Amino acid sequence: MTVIAVEDDKVLRFLQVLLDPATPAERLTVFADYVAHDIDQARWFADARAALKGVFPAAVRLLGSTADLHAALPAADALVVESMAIGEAELALAPRLKFIHKFGTSADNIDLAACARRGITVKTQRRRTNIAVAEHTITMILALAKQLHRLSGRVTVAQLQEIGYGFRKYDTRHTGANNYGRVGGLRVIHGMTLGLLGMGEVARELVPLARAFGLQLQYHRRNRLSAADEAALGLRYCSSDELFETSDIVSVHVPLSPATRGLVGARALERIKPGAWLINTSRADIVDHDALLAALQSGRLGAAAADVHYQEPVDPAEPLLAFDNFLMTPHFAGGPRQTIFADIEEIALNIQQALAL
Repeated sequence: MTVIAVEDDKVLRFLQVLLDPATPAERLTVFADYVAHDIDQARWFADARAALKGVFPAAVRLLGSTADLHAALPAADALVVESMAIGEAELALAPRLKFIHKFGTSADNIDLAACARRGITVKTQRRRTNIAVAEHTITMILALAKQLHRLSGRVTVAQLQEIGYGFRKYDTRHTGANNYGRVGGLRVIHGMTLGLLGMGEVARELVPLARAFGLQLQYHRRNRLSAADEAALGLRYCSSDELFETSDIVSVHVPLSPATRGLVGARALERIKPGAWLINTSRADIVDHDALLAALQSGRLGAAAADVHYQEPVDPAEPLLAFDNFLMTPHFAGGPRQTIFADIEEIALNIQQALAL
């Protein structure tokens, strides 16, 4: 039986669910429930496995640590990793290894030269979920600019009056009749400056979308990109302080870790450009809750949007719910479950093709 070693990630566990008949029944049931609103898991099993006869069934070994990785490598035919480092030492433990799949577009954590010397194929993946999160981020920016979160469906006089807009007809003998609700504060995002805090794969997916809308782009991250990458992406590098002080919109794109918890705190939000917007489609705790609340209460923040929350579902007593300039969505930026399944099928098909060579 083919042995596939897979970095233990909540998405990559779908490889186990799909390919390994020894997957615990409880996990199968939980995953079926997880996708039920979008996908019939049993039908997906049947269709995908029919196309994967060269690799199904397989023994999938989930790797939660470097020790797990080293223990699994001697028997592994294929390896799927996101962040685990693969170098000479790891390859020396893997006499059967023919293929490494990176769950993402950057193979910086894999020694490509060492793999080439061993004749091991390495393939990367443009993740559909990252594309979906980038789409959601730009959608939130547009929604704030057009105030869609406040005005969607409010098209009658009574509905507009409920949120403070009076109706009075324009004299159309002299003017047009557009914006009959007399909604002020609308924005055109063309020409605004978007500051990207972090420059991972989601941020990179966001860059071309933002450029298409005419946003000016600057970024900050701990390790600056190369000059060639900055030029190719059309990005300007700046310090963290400058990012907050000069961006019209700040979008958070760093992973949650002990180092980034509360990274956007009181100091950053007290320095943010007055009236700027803050977008968070990463993880709630990267932004300090009390600092965010204070920035909204003071009016320093012009608006905010978040797809991720400090408690999910959100507590009805959450004070952030009181702000009509705070757009919130229920953590669905990653898109439909089909994005996950398509990524997993792509990985499995790539493994099948590589092992057949």
